[in-house]
Amino acid sequence: MTDVPPGVPGPAPLLRDFVNTLDVECDADELATPARLAQWLNARELGPADLTATPGDLATALGLREGLRAAMLDHHGPPLPALPPGLDAALARLPLRVALTEDGPALVPVGTGAAAALARLAAAVVAADAEGSWSRLKVCQEDTCRWAFLDTSKNRSRSWCSMRVCGNRTKTRAYRARRKAGTP
Repeated sequence: MTDVPPGVPGPAPLLRDFVNTLDVECDADELATPARLAQWLNARELGPADLTATPGDLATALGLREGLRAAMLDHHGPPLPALPPGLDAALARLPLRVALTEDGPALVPVGTGAAAALARLAAAVVAADAEGSWSRLKVCQEDTCRWAFLDTSKNRSRSWCSMRVCGNRTKTRAYRARRKAGTP
């Protein structure tokens, strides 16, 4: 396993962007309907141009997204003993198989529908882990944010999506709490 240098394209940005389809702070969801899910998957060429999605596909996508968010939040500390329940259930519904490709063994989707397009996202988790970027995918620790980001810091210690915004909010709250308590 190698560490991916900053700026190198790969599966990590796709996973980050998928998790960020929900802006927690603004409560804006890019995947609010099956049609919008199909548009998002089509825009990233994860399925055929005529891809459509059903309400069941949307439920799987939302379970996958929020499960990935929980797993990325877990990257800040010791690993969880098991997958988040929503993630495990979503992954169980995605049709994948092992294939031998010219680049080596790979997980590939079975079929062509929205479930297969979502399965490409699940396969991206394995690919990100293989290239060393999966553990660098994190979610902002600010409760009101939860934005996914790629931690490119040397020691992998980044906690917030932005020090200027979320880091500042957290540190300001802590400072005010100390002042209120009378602690210097």
